[in-house]
Amino acid sequence: QVQLVESGGGLVQPGESLRLSCVASRTIFSIDLMGWFRQAPGKQRELVASITRNRSTYYADSVKGRFTISRDNAKNTMYLQMNSLKPEDTAVYYCNTIGPYASWGQGTQVTVSS
Repeated sequence: QVQLVESGGGLVQPGESLRLSCVASRTIFSIDLMGWFRQAPGKQRELVASITRNRSTYYADSVKGRFTISRDNAKNTMYLQMNSLKPEDTAVYYCNTIGPYASWGQGTQVTVSS
């Protein structure tokens, strides 16, 4: 089973940007669907964005136009570029395969606050 490690979170002010990375323990070339999820305190984990092997993408309405998901199969890495961050984007962000899920990692904390 592939293992995934998230990084790149931090504390930023509203309007700033962050890029999250998700590094896999093996090649992701054959993984058809991967995604970024987030979980805010007291809320359920939600899908933020996903990307297929053919690089078709999906975005939740709340991040559409601000976040960009991408994958670099040669580096076994998936990214989430987050621009124009808002306080409501504050959450722990996780990456995972979709259908089936791999084990959840520890995630990376993103805090947007002035």
